[in-house]
Amino acid sequence: MPTILHVNASPRGPRSSSLELARTFISSVREAFDGDADVQTLNLFEPGILPEFGSTAAAAKMAVFSGQAQSPEQARAWDAARAVFEQFAAADGYVFNIPMWNSGIPYVLKQWIDVVTQPGWSFGFDPEAGYSGLITGRPAVAIHTSGVFAPGVPAAFGRDFSSTFFADWLEFVGIEDATHVRFAPTVLNANPEQARRLAVSELDAAAPAFAAGLAAAGVLQPLAG
Repeated sequence: MPTILHVNASPRGPRSSSLELARTFISSVREAFDGDADVQTLNLFEPGILPEFGSTAAAAKMAVFSGQAQSPEQARAWDAARAVFEQFAAADGYVFNIPMWNSGIPYVLKQWIDVVTQPGWSFGFDPEAGYSGLITGRPAVAIHTSGVFAPGVPAAFGRDFSSTFFADWLEFVGIEDATHVRFAPTVLNANPEQARRLAVSELDAAAPAFAAGLAAAGVLQPLAG
């Protein structure tokens, strides 16, 4: 049974357009497995979901980089981060719903990224070859929404540092099989329902390939890290 990790970066619950689209897409993918797919939803705005990654955790990370031993306090912070990473690494595929906030991603999604993106876990480093992603062979779908910004609008209506950053992060950790779907704008739109139908159509088209990638990842991919 394949496992889908659904990372919900919206705090708006049933009023969230990105969350609605993510649920619709996941439902379509599950049909390919006759409903037999394990969906783990990580609601990033729920209290206590993510550990802090402050000075202690940062020191633990630098101890790993430098080959030094961690203090007991650092080890506890590192273990808390590791637990979040293991959920990420254990999944066969990923669905992210990402509303644009102030031209970028919501801060809780950045916190989650900073927790799971650690040396030896989601990426490796070689002094001569540079960085290499370790979360390989798994598909991802990212659903991007924005209230005012849309591709091609003048700069006065916003800029997109959200989808560009997120696409770069996926590639950094080794997720090359990634599909990005946009529903925008959701507010300043003369025909929002038409834009939504277009996003749903793109997600429907992406579902078969995502399901195939899930099946392949579940058979072939070991856990990362």
